[in-house]
Amino acid sequence: MSEAELEVIFPRGEVINIAGERIEIRPLVLGELPAMLRAIRPFSGELSQEPDWLALLAEHGEALLAALALASHRPHEWVESLPLDEAITLAATVFEVNADFFVRRVAPRVGDLAQRIGQRLSSGSMPSPV
Repeated sequence: MSEAELEVIFPRGEVINIAGERIEIRPLVLGELPAMLRAIRPFSGELSQEPDWLALLAEHGEALLAALALASHRPHEWVESLPLDEAITLAATVFEVNADFFVRRVAPRVGDLAQRIGQRLSSGSMPSPV
């Protein structure tokens, strides 16, 4: 297996120091996705390459705090107690780590898989479900 393929299976995170703690932010795993998607739904359309974290906090504060708590594996109260500069660092790291994971690693693999399934369906070579 190539290093790129191993990276998809065992993605690397980023270690940051926040509030005196060493925290590893890793790409979300499947079981975390439902809660994360619910948390970011109110502001997902406003996420961009360089989000305005202060605007997101002002307009969607509770949702953003929930997403940060989930992704950092820290209690909601811990996230709420962060100084603003550290909260922005945490938010940027969480979204950078996961944007890279989804956009550059997962999405192409899902697209490839969908294409292969489509080819099999059109050629009639899919096995019977029974």
